[in-house]
Amino acid sequence: MVKYTEIMIRYGELSTKGKNRKDFIAKLASNVNRVLSDFPMVEIHPKHDRMHIVLNDAPFEEINNRLKKVFGIQTYSPVIKTEKTLEAIEKTSLELMEAIYQTGMTFKVNTKRADHKFEYDTNQLNSMVGDHIFDHIPDIKAEMKHPDLVLRIEVRQDAVYISNQLLHGAGGMPVGTAGKAVMMLSGGIDSPVASYLALKRGVEIEMVHFFSPPYTTEKALAKAKELTGILANYAGKINFIAVPFAEIQETIKEKLPEGYLMTVQRRFMLRLADIIRKKRGGLAIFNGESVGQVASQTLESMTAINDVTTTPVLRPVVTMDKTEIIALAEKIGTFDLSIEPFEDCCTIFAPPRPKTKPKLDKAREYEARLDVEGLIERALAGIQITQIRANQKFLDVSSSEDTDLL
Repeated sequence: MVKYTEIMIRYGELSTKGKNRKDFIAKLASNVNRVLSDFPMVEIHPKHDRMHIVLNDAPFEEINNRLKKVFGIQTYSPVIKTEKTLEAIEKTSLELMEAIYQTGMTFKVNTKRADHKFEYDTNQLNSMVGDHIFDHIPDIKAEMKHPDLVLRIEVRQDAVYISNQLLHGAGGMPVGTAGKAVMMLSGGIDSPVASYLALKRGVEIEMVHFFSPPYTTEKALAKAKELTGILANYAGKINFIAVPFAEIQETIKEKLPEGYLMTVQRRFMLRLADIIRKKRGGLAIFNGESVGQVASQTLESMTAINDVTTTPVLRPVVTMDKTEIIALAEKIGTFDLSIEPFEDCCTIFAPPRPKTKPKLDKAREYEARLDVEGLIERALAGIQITQIRANQKFLDVSSSEDTDLL
């Protein structure tokens, strides 16, 4: 089994950031350090064109499982750091090829030379290392255009780095480089996918989840928290903000026409999310709305609901159809949990015939019948915040929680 000495990370999109590049790389290094914090032997060295993770005997497979969920990494390779001699390069190259070669596979050698004073140029190294591999793996064949295996050799100032793998990272931008926002998280399929996409663009998010006991169960709340735990794989820890919503829903149902129950409920949700955003230092509100998917997501409904705030409301899945959203939910690991049948407050109080084209003036008129400020104040008083770690479990498992009031 090959014992890699380092992992070499390539930044991808960060290369376009000009004068801000240094800050973006520093944030990425901080995020990598956080996800690898339980491997104290690992050393992280962020440089201008590469980041080096020195393993110091840390298990590559476990490190790999963490790194592939860190946004801001385009590609990365496990490497062996080697002395700058032809003998050492050939020895390490053969070791790496023998570790992954299977009968019938083709290969090529791809050399990059940052140290132009090195005695061999790229073509010479490609040829000599290729010949050495041919001598020791007789049935292997070369293929320049579409090889099964690529042996990558990088000759740098300090050493030679050799790899037999090119792994693809999560792409995007490091979480935290695009500011902070709140995400309106339900227990469904769409909002976890929207959360993932917000994180991928570098937004640090805090989850705002509305729950309505006794109409919704503890399992519904636990499900939303566990979804947050899955998403925390991509962000480190995420704050989960639970907002009691039963009194508001009961009052709306008692006093307003059925057709506008959903519209006014959503206006209250958006008001609360905006107040929480401001208290928490966020710049925007994200949600999982997709145009036309349900009654509250028509353009007319969005207009009537968005009326309560001037804060940007961003919808990462707004133009995606359900099939596309489900495919991404399956990829990131939230789908199976999202379809668990624990109803949230949106489904419990959903009217049978909601207005799909609500009038803004009517929504305002009906809402004026309510004690809006009192209802908002009492909901805010009952908020609880839980810091959720990656893969933390809440369904059928007792989990320790760090919970605070807003």
